[in-house]
Amino acid sequence: MKTNQLNSTRRDFLGAMVIGAAASGISAFASPLENKMKEFDQSNLSDPEKWFDKIKGSHRVVFDGSSPHHSFPVIWNWAWYYTNNGTGVTDDDLTGMTVIRHDAIPFALEDKIWEKYKLGEMFDIPDNTKKSPALRNTVYDPKEGDMPMPVIEGIKKLQSRGAMFCVCDLALNVYSGAAAQKMNMDATEVYEEWKAAILPEIQLVPSGVWALTRAQEHGCSYIFAG
Repeated sequence: MKTNQLNSTRRDFLGAMVIGAAASGISAFASPLENKMKEFDQSNLSDPEKWFDKIKGSHRVVFDGSSPHHSFPVIWNWAWYYTNNGTGVTDDDLTGMTVIRHDAIPFALEDKIWEKYKLGEMFDIPDNTKKSPALRNTVYDPKEGDMPMPVIEGIKKLQSRGAMFCVCDLALNVYSGAAAQKMNMDATEVYEEWKAAILPEIQLVPSGVWALTRAQEHGCSYIFAG
């Protein structure tokens, strides 16, 4: 998907938020994505409220990852752990959470989805080792050259240290619908495929903005990460 196509999808996303949002969910859009989105169903989300009970420690932060932003939704999480450790704070007293939402949602998905749906091209995410649009998740378990410095850890390693990651179901719904429309596929099937490809221990939440407020209600400071 070219830049102008992605911008159009973003406009559709915003239009959907204004026109279709309701307290109980979303059923249709007055946009080119009308009827392309699976109806919102919170039963798919495996109790996201309970997931926030995992937040621990006296130092808590939530990083707002709304765009790929050169991998900073993940890099800032690592930097926070790294510098806290450097000042004597152990991982047991830390919770760094990244909310992966809007244009950053590919960071939550398995490589097979990146390759099949050309997510690097769709979301303008490069593979720095090849200087071309990424066909794999470059921040989950980074290879040499994926990150600006070798010391930077990816999602998988950060999770093992207690960092938390979640992904926006609303954005997953909208963008899988856009991909389905472009490829003449069934929107519900594509959505289910993307949802099944969410990486281990990344929590599906109703929306990224929902998760950001819940994190702050659990004592997390807010930092914009992209």
